[in-house]
Amino acid sequence: MTTHDPDDQENDMTSLQNQTVLVTGANRGMGRHYIPQLLDRGVAKVYAAARDPRLITVTDPRVVPMELDVTDENSASAAASVATDVSVLINNAGIIRGASVLDRDSTKLREELDTNLFGPLALASAFAEQIARKGGAIVNVASVLSWLPVGASYGVSKAAVWSATDSMRLELAPRGVQVLGVYVGLVDTDMASFSDSPKSDPADVVRQVLDGIEAGADEVLADEFTRSVRAQLNLPVGQRRLG
Repeated sequence: MTTHDPDDQENDMTSLQNQTVLVTGANRGMGRHYIPQLLDRGVAKVYAAARDPRLITVTDPRVVPMELDVTDENSASAAASVATDVSVLINNAGIIRGASVLDRDSTKLREELDTNLFGPLALASAFAEQIARKGGAIVNVASVLSWLPVGASYGVSKAAVWSATDSMRLELAPRGVQVLGVYVGLVDTDMASFSDSPKSDPADVVRQVLDGIEAGADEVLADEFTRSVRAQLNLPVGQRRLG
């Protein structure tokens, strides 16, 4: 499997220039950092998707605010029927509840699965045909907690995204679609405000994601901790070094 090291130089990079990109969760967190960086790379259009598109305040004419609830399959289908020019889909939206996996009330886990797993799957399904026609890309933002048993219910949802991303790549590769999985530890956004541990700069993570798209990578491992954990997946959990 190909991974993307942000320090590597690619000689055969494609370009995001003139592409049409849809970003979910574009109003906050990492999502809001995609818009200016995509514009800087010369995209033709960005569909900036959020449940409340009024929260998208960028005035560039290439930015099209879009109402989208990723947990609603009808909303995903409606978005695909409107945004027929999309060539790159970035499944960025996510939530964290962090409930115990043994909690008899599975409400929080189901909320995470609806947003973090079934949302990206619904959007990929809705947009796959047109992205395949354009030879485009689908990006799924997962987490280092896909591989560590310390994320409670959130980790369960992200482990599912990891598996779904690999399956999606296998299905779509023959149709010329790049499927990029993004794995990262704590990022300096509202979602990680509960922790005082070091965090990645969201703008830097987004830069790596966009570099990964242009490099044709399968994975972006966005920080040293994530790269270390990824390299130890052949070991039992109890033998992995986390520091």
